Amino acid sequence: MNNTFTLFALIFPILSGIALLITRPQDRLKRNRFVMLMVCLSSFFVLGTALCSALNGPDAVYLHVADLSDKLVIAFRPDGVSLVFGGIIGVLWPVTTVYAFSYMAHEGRENLFFGFFLITFGVVAGIAYSANFFTLYLCYEFMTLVTLPLVMHEMDDKARAAGKKYVLYSMTGAALVFICLMYFLRYADTLAFTYGGILNMEKVKGHEKELMTVFVLAFFGFGVKAAIFPFHRWLPAASVAPTPVTALLHAVAVVKSGAFAVMRLVYFGFGCEFLRGTWAQAVVLAASAFTVMFGSVMSLRMPHLKRRLAYSTVSNLSYILVAFASMSPVGLVGGLLHMVFHAVIKISLFFCAGAMLHHNELEYVYDMEGLAKKMPVTCGVFLTASLALMGVPPFGGFLSKWTIGTAAAGNAGWAGYLGAASLIVSAILTTLYMLSAAVRFYFPLKSAPLLPERVHEADRLMTGPLVYLMALLALLSLCSAPLSAWIGGLV
Repeated sequence: MNNTFTLFALIFPILSGIALLITRPQDRLKRNRFVMLMVCLSSFFVLGTALCSALNGPDAVYLHVADLSDKLVIAFRPDGVSLVFGGIIGVLWPVTTVYAFSYMAHEGRENLFFGFFLITFGVVAGIAYSANFFTLYLCYEFMTLVTLPLVMHEMDDKARAAGKKYVLYSMTGAALVFICLMYFLRYADTLAFTYGGILNMEKVKGHEKELMTVFVLAFFGFGVKAAIFPFHRWLPAASVAPTPVTALLHAVAVVKSGAFAVMRLVYFGFGCEFLRGTWAQAVVLAASAFTVMFGSVMSLRMPHLKRRLAYSTVSNLSYILVAFASMSPVGLVGGLLHMVFHAVIKISLFFCAGAMLHHNELEYVYDMEGLAKKMPVTCGVFLTASLALMGVPPFGGFLSKWTIGTAAAGNAGWAGYLGAASLIVSAILTTLYMLSAAVRFYFPLKSAPLLPERVHEADRLMTGPLVYLMALLALLSLCSAPLSAWIGGLV
């Protein structure tokens, strides 16, 4: 049965993570082998589910779990757009695992880290493959619980404060989304994802303004994890977590789950036809455009490298929100395409920052003058990923940003033009805040102090994933046009 893949993709990483938390092995080598095997098997099932869905259709991998009522159904059905998110986590989780083996060796509490690391894999797969809004909501909120120990791993004052902020913001977002779920139960005949929307227009008549208000609330509710302003503060605060955690939070798991949920809300919940051209669309587009520029300005101000990358994530996530808020097929393609490229680019940049911090205790940009001589691989990857993030052709980031700008300017009136303009301004600011760091690595100021002799290149468990990610970025960039066409045919 093909739905066996779906079942294993969800429960295999969760059960293996729970087993690790219970057994708590003391032998690091054996534990790492177990974790690597479980992650690789989980990725096999996640990608296998996507492949079965692509070949045989979503119904072939449908997994029904339970009925709580005629509408409240727990079920998983990987459809076309699920394949994009499922592919991202299936490809990037194993490489993050390899990187984490080196990084976490001296961080302590490794059993706890890798246990929740595995559980998070299964929960995020559940978000990607959810069949309806109820299942999505359950997995979405469960993700908050299983990622909290990762955010608070250090358990110092900063980590505790970051954890409290993360929970507070996530609970606020959950409350807003819950309101939307209640309205869906009243004004929709089903909660199952349906392209074009699930609202029953006969029931909606006379309540349009009310439902548009609910949409805006839900957009910001899901947007909490996508770090939309003013609910963005948890994301920079969470950068105190170990780099493998921040890489997952900022590139793969939490933030992409927020953007993915917004996409479901717009295209599979309320529907573009209901929202397009309304004040609700203008509000969410304007908020997304403002966040794009705000994140870029804050990045430019940050001398701390990880916080600079964190605010860059705030900005780039709202690129995706601008795309989805344009409420057009082109916007859907552009948003999903940027999800792919941003995931690879940003996880590479965080891995570079982690290598600089972990091996050489370098955190601030002004302390990294001439670093390329000491860390040629890491700095080379950082420069390449920076160019891709800036959207320099032929890197795939150019095509995704171009597609988003086209969708915004062509489909959403004045707010759409604002969104397109924000992308242009952000591109300039991105060039400034990324190159101002990368240029220091290769062209140090004459007055800059020499780097300490102890500074050296990261080990193979860190540089290996960096090289792999650059090869993946090159492949995706070369195939960006076919990838865009493939995504366009998924819905």
